[in-house]
Amino acid sequence: CPADNVWNTDISRLPVGPHSAAWLASMDSAATFLHPDFGPDPGGYPYGIPYNVVTSGHPLVHIRFEYASQSNKGPYPFGPGTRIEGGRDAAGDRHAIMINKDTCRLYELWDARYATRGPTAGSGAIWNLRSNALRPAGWTSADAAGLPILPGLLNFSQVQAAVRTGSPIRHAIRFTAARTRSAFIWPARHAAGSGSDPNLPPMGARFRLKASFRVARFCRSSAPYCRDAKAVLTEMQHYGLILADNGSNWF
Repeated sequence: CPADNVWNTDISRLPVGPHSAAWLASMDSAATFLHPDFGPDPGGYPYGIPYNVVTSGHPLVHIRFEYASQSNKGPYPFGPGTRIEGGRDAAGDRHAIMINKDTCRLYELWDARYATRGPTAGSGAIWNLRSNALRPAGWTSADAAGLPILPGLLNFSQVQAAVRTGSPIRHAIRFTAARTRSAFIWPARHAAGSGSDPNLPPMGARFRLKASFRVARFCRSSAPYCRDAKAVLTEMQHYGLILADNGSNWF
């Protein structure tokens, strides 16, 4: 994304929103650990959302969408070898993410299912990664908030690079909440909650770790993964998290 994109914007000096305490309480923040989907899964397929890097030579297919009126028609570089969240037989969100490195285009699908008789998905979105353009107001994407997924993913190699080089992670992280309001705030474009309770966060709400939190004292640097954790905490103080979908709190 461009350097001035909202995902890449330092929010450490912005004022705290008036609903901050209520929104945090609704997500049980005082008693819930942040849950990064790193590492292997005993079920046999890695946790998290995989992404696929392709070239312009990858075959393109047309997708039949459940929410066609809010999906980009494509075609998409989606195929039988495309890695899907949860694996080929997954029953969850089944996100599929494809990046064309030749054109800097990002393709994302929700509930992606490949079949030779015709691939299907719940919804799909195509993004120009050289642009800050958002989707039309009211449109979903492959995520409930109508945002791209890839810019908000944090992978372990980024954490390791931050530890190795001392250069901080410079983008916000996508996360989910169990209950959300039926509303969205910029840069989100779509709501997926229920009701108008102002004590529930809307899609697009952004959160950060307090500046007063002493990252250096979080753990002893000699402890396993301590420096990795500190890299993530530093990111959270400066770039924070963006509420992008409904799901378990703080995933």
